[in-house]
Amino acid sequence: MSNTLLSQPDRELRRARAAVAALFLTNGAIFANLVPRLPELKASLGLGEASYGLLVMAWPLGAIVAGLAAAALIRRWGSAPVAVIGTLLTALSVLAAGTAPGVNLVALALLCGGAMDAITDVGQNSHGLAVQRRYGRSILNSFHALWSVGAVLGGLMAAGALALRLPLGLHLGISALLFSVVSLTAWRFCLPVAVTRGVPEETESQRPGDVVAAPRRSRLLLVMAALVLIAVSGIVVEDAGNSWAALYLGQSLDAPGPVAASGFIALVGAQFVGRLLGDGMVNRWGQRAVVQFGALLVVLGMGTALAWPSIAGSILGFAAAGFGVATTVPAAMAQADTMPGLRPGTGLNVVSWLMRLGFLGAPPLVGLVAESWGLRVALLVVPLVGLVLLLCSPVLPRRIHGSPRSVAE
Repeated sequence: MSNTLLSQPDRELRRARAAVAALFLTNGAIFANLVPRLPELKASLGLGEASYGLLVMAWPLGAIVAGLAAAALIRRWGSAPVAVIGTLLTALSVLAAGTAPGVNLVALALLCGGAMDAITDVGQNSHGLAVQRRYGRSILNSFHALWSVGAVLGGLMAAGALALRLPLGLHLGISALLFSVVSLTAWRFCLPVAVTRGVPEETESQRPGDVVAAPRRSRLLLVMAALVLIAVSGIVVEDAGNSWAALYLGQSLDAPGPVAASGFIALVGAQFVGRLLGDGMVNRWGQRAVVQFGALLVVLGMGTALAWPSIAGSILGFAAAGFGVATTVPAAMAQADTMPGLRPGTGLNVVSWLMRLGFLGAPPLVGLVAESWGLRVALLVVPLVGLVLLLCSPVLPRRIHGSPRSVAE
């Protein structure tokens, strides 16, 4: 094949990759457009702190209620339609949440939005993994990096809307229209439905006529449990940055406000860089080795920061933790999606659904420990997560397998 002229299948595959990237970016941006304007929504509804806390719980609750339906929908309709239709419904739900006249209708809209977001998430990851299998090498981490870009884009759009004093309904309507057009355009370039309806594809290690034996039920459960722990570990570390980094630096270490905020920025920034570099590292050293190296970074970086607390050391510790878990969620999803002995899409769906339980469970768990023994002790959960990653990492493959025809960059 010429270095300058791609064959038609390769060109189509590259377009499919770009389409999945657009879907991830869109998914990150839609809800992020609402987040900076939630205080405005709270004030317009006249809610107290407790009522507001219950209201925003509707989003993750909807994700948990509906999340397990994604695998069946993908087997029936294909991953691209599920991802795109889910995106459209998520955008409409966010718009409804910003314009509904009463708190009950806002809660219902957030519940529906969380449900559609969970289904979209499984659909886009499933489609991304189908493209990855055809590439024959890791590309999933780059999609997750673009989700982070989308979240930043959505936040900036909201900040701009606030600066321009745009009404909430107009702002969210523009966002819904823009990202609906992006997702519908991306749909045109996705892989065919027949390829992405959950039918397993041939890999390098599986030639025609080969039989892949399903593992025993006990081993299957152990492997799936390990993959769930790997994914949830990444979520727990993310939550440490989202919910507790600024509080720890500000209250426990007396850092001024802007400096305290840098703990969160360091973690998410390092995670973004780790995802940009993640595919190259995985393709060179293998999925297992990259997660193990990241686990050591989490243990040593955050463990050292907590053992000898300082402002600079803690910021570096949060950065090490963010970089360390950058590839964990994509790694768990990729392996779960190819587990023999499970119906197509089931492994990915289960890991994604249980991951969302981690989003709900991590903050109150850390909060309870912090209330009893202090936040420094509670944040020991981060290096402990690193140890969990090390223990569970043997279930990950040493290298990425793909179809016999890989695509040159």
